[in-house]
Amino acid sequence: MTSTLEKFIHSLDLRALPRVLQIQSGIYCQGSIYEMFGNECSLSTGEVIKVIGFKINKLIASICENNEGSQFSAKVELPLNFPGLYKVVADKTPYVSIEEIARKFSIGPTRFGHPCFYSTEDIKLANFTIKHGEQITFNSVEEVNGTMAVNCVVVRNNQSHSFTLPLSQEGEFYECEDDQIYTLKEIAEWKIPKCRNRIVKLSNTLHMWDSSSPLPENFDGCLILMPVYEVQAVMKFRKDIVHILSDLDVEVKDITDCYDIGSFLQPLSLEDIFERTSKEFPVVAEIMEGPSGSQKPYNLLSTGKEIVIYKKYQAARVLASETRSDSSKRHFLIPMSYKGKFKRRPREFPTAYDLEIARSEKEQLHVVATKAFVSPHKELFSVSVGDQFLVQQCQTSEVLYEGRKKLIDVLACEQILSDSYKKVFLPTYMEGGFVEVIHDKKQYHLSEICKEFHLPFNVKVSVRDLSIEEDVLAAAPGLQFEEEITDSYLLISSASSPVESWEIPVYRLNMLVHLLSKDVQTVVPPVTRTTVEEVSKEEYYMLRRYENLTLHPPPRPPKKP
Repeated sequence: MTSTLEKFIHSLDLRALPRVLQIQSGIYCQGSIYEMFGNECSLSTGEVIKVIGFKINKLIASICENNEGSQFSAKVELPLNFPGLYKVVADKTPYVSIEEIARKFSIGPTRFGHPCFYSTEDIKLANFTIKHGEQITFNSVEEVNGTMAVNCVVVRNNQSHSFTLPLSQEGEFYECEDDQIYTLKEIAEWKIPKCRNRIVKLSNTLHMWDSSSPLPENFDGCLILMPVYEVQAVMKFRKDIVHILSDLDVEVKDITDCYDIGSFLQPLSLEDIFERTSKEFPVVAEIMEGPSGSQKPYNLLSTGKEIVIYKKYQAARVLASETRSDSSKRHFLIPMSYKGKFKRRPREFPTAYDLEIARSEKEQLHVVATKAFVSPHKELFSVSVGDQFLVQQCQTSEVLYEGRKKLIDVLACEQILSDSYKKVFLPTYMEGGFVEVIHDKKQYHLSEICKEFHLPFNVKVSVRDLSIEEDVLAAAPGLQFEEEITDSYLLISSASSPVESWEIPVYRLNMLVHLLSKDVQTVVPPVTRTTVEEVSKEEYYMLRRYENLTLHPPPRPPKKP
């Protein structure tokens, strides 16, 4: 059956990919806007392409300045990397079956691919009843006893109950409210159901507003997002990936069932390569679509280049940011193999509780107060600007509060006087300001800092890494090591001249390859070059927001009228 490309994409189930299409009515547009932006614009009638994927290329957003119930007015075009964090507004239109949900939503292994719904009526299963209004989490789609079904979970009384719902299950299902925040890219990939639009509310902007922003200044309303798709396809006699916008004026016919799909090249993403077993490495691959970026090794990974992928593994990195007050601060992921050295820089602490977190057994923490604090209790110390303290330990102290004795958490310190020390107690809830006094002049390697000190930790490069052509860390005025993370990497080298190998991140590098049936000349990888990866502000917030905040400061007492 012949249809337009746009209609075909809107009706296509991602699980049915790849599909082979024959162009029934072609188009040729010389010098069109599609070519300008790297998309195909010329498709001949009778040409055969294999569709391997499609994704949202951009979003058309209708602006509503008040809330989702108001009238939507102006339309703007938003790129997927448009900064900001957004909350998804639950769709008020019901779904009539589990099959419709599975067809229109991306249900997958990551936390983004677990949509939640509730039924307006009880659903009785063989040994379990789902109550109406109860949140059902959809985890995966698979075949169970010859029937396609969705693996689901219901949490009841802090206990998880797992079960399956067949795709044929009918009812009235509504989307649950979602209290998480997402980037536009995450919403585009996971949270926009097919053939429906999505309303989102701006939660937090990641940059200062400027006149070039398509959104109004101090915007606090909602956006209704309408996707424009980009089709990824392989053509019969080409080794690269072609990109076709879904609104290109062509008609297509699905001929998958009567065509040898194996005659096309099989593109693989870095995630596909990482999912292979360790025994399948090393392999030789040719790059079909290389990443963008001018820093090594990304500038070496051009389309058509052959590489050797030696192994996959998890590796530790330290997430660091420049210590500067303006919004242009840069962020880095530093490998443990970094050979430069660091000198300590003073840390700043906004509360007394932060002093307790930073305290270590290795050395006594010495700080200077930068903000005055008047204690509401006579048993505790009032701080003046310039007071110096040696931090000792956290303990409890008895204070008189509203005529009654009460135990509160305090930080025991020694105040440094001109010729003596005085023992004082600071309430841990104290909002003040402290700056560290550094007595340590030693130079440290990265691994030593991670082993001996608590993060976050302030440093400056004292000896640059000479193995790196341009050490970007050496130019930074100061760095704050924020946390240690573990990420997925592939170790690669050039197939033609394997003199050095590189670690490339699996989930932050957009790259497609196809495997070659060539033997690897040397199984042992050459020496691995250290690479400091600079991450964008969006990637930085992605890494930071999943931090496990296990320590919380104690509550402040109620203020007096």
